[in-house]
Amino acid sequence: MRPRTIYSLVGTLLLLATPIVAAEFNDYPTSIRSDYVFGCMKANGESRQSLEQCSCSIDVVATLLPYDRYVMAETVLSMAQVQGNLGGQFRSAPQSTAALTDLRRAQAEAEVRCF
Repeated sequence: MRPRTIYSLVGTLLLLATPIVAAEFNDYPTSIRSDYVFGCMKANGESRQSLEQCSCSIDVVATLLPYDRYVMAETVLSMAQVQGNLGGQFRSAPQSTAALTDLRRAQAEAEVRCF
């Protein structure tokens, strides 16, 4: 085979594989990513640098934590603030604890990579 043909085949294979990878990486809706970045910027200063760091952070989280697991952790965080028995169930359930642990690990990794 000629080198040009080989390069064409490799290029075609890369193009075919890219949408799958992009789809896996980009499964977080834009509104969720934006909400994360806004909250992160509130906590880290509202500057151009914090925008870039917070955007990086949600990208890292999205690569480490599937979207459905992220939603579960965010739900646990919200519901754990509810007073009484209902909130207590969310605070103490093993699944809740595991989801929060996964989210915190992903955020810690994002902190190391982006800040």
